[in-house]
Amino acid sequence: MSTVRLRGVTAGYPGMPVLDCVDLMVAAGTTTAVLGGSGSGKTTLLRVVAGFLAPTAGEVLIGDRTVAGPGTWVPPEQRAVGYVRQEGALFPHLSVAGNIAFGLPWPRRRHRDRVRELLGLVGLSDDVGGRRPDQLSGGQQQRVALARALAPRPQLVLLDEPFSSLDTALRASTRDATARALRASGATAILVTHDQAEALSFADEIAVLRAGTFRQVAAPPVVYGDPVDAEVAAFLGDAVLVPGIAGAGQVVCTFGTLAVRGFVTHGRVEVMLRPEQIRLTPPGAGRVDATVLDIAYFGHDAVVELDLIDDATHHGIRARVAGVAQPSPGARVGLDVVGPVRVFPPT
Repeated sequence: MSTVRLRGVTAGYPGMPVLDCVDLMVAAGTTTAVLGGSGSGKTTLLRVVAGFLAPTAGEVLIGDRTVAGPGTWVPPEQRAVGYVRQEGALFPHLSVAGNIAFGLPWPRRRHRDRVRELLGLVGLSDDVGGRRPDQLSGGQQQRVALARALAPRPQLVLLDEPFSSLDTALRASTRDATARALRASGATAILVTHDQAEALSFADEIAVLRAGTFRQVAAPPVVYGDPVDAEVAAFLGDAVLVPGIAGAGQVVCTFGTLAVRGFVTHGRVEVMLRPEQIRLTPPGAGRVDATVLDIAYFGHDAVVELDLIDDATHHGIRARVAGVAQPSPGARVGLDVVGPVRVFPPT
């Protein structure tokens, strides 16, 4: 296990700067998800840590060792880093056991025990070891790729959107198996992803990357419940944003007077609610009334699109409700708000 530190790292490509003086620390034995949209710099950051791209400024440390910095450069093969790509990139001419054992430095007679251990670690049976990669499902291939990365006991494992090519069921099961394997091995890991749900469920900490800089680095409940600004709030999960006027620990908005979480600036603000904070009530029993416009059904829950009655601004309001019972489009309902809300300066 090793702590990973990026200090003032700037990197990019000729004529195209990407990372702008970023700082990040990943504690030993933990997983950090770097979350960002396309072009935010996620893959560039991973390439810098892996040693595939040299930073133009700043330094990278793995443990107590500087692997990139002014006058210092350690090549990728000497960094003790495991790398899992989006497609797994297994060697097609080798068996599963051969793929896993490929990077092992010790005598071949000891490979069998290590391969068996790793197959169990990623949730695969021993008989899989004799198969070829093309005889495995996509999820199994990604588990083998993880086992191969863990085989030489690296200080750090880098995961480059490893679940994005899998279908929904495989993605969830493979993600869970990967998380268990990383915890069992004690490895430090960095996952880059654009999937908010994946980052929230997988990582100990989330680093939100936007336009080459980190906007917020914190535990998943903090980033989701207390985002640093409205853009982070909207990016990390669904967010309902309405204008309001704040002061004295509360805010007045279209839902009435609400308690505010965190520091409150006085004056005009944007009020952020999560859809699960909005509860549907009988008409007249909530803070305001609304008309149901549409319903998106997901099985376990549903998102109800609403139009506030007697509200000239027609803010888009979304409430998340249990999937077993939803109102019909055109129905009139009341809306209530559960818990304190977050406010931001107006954009």
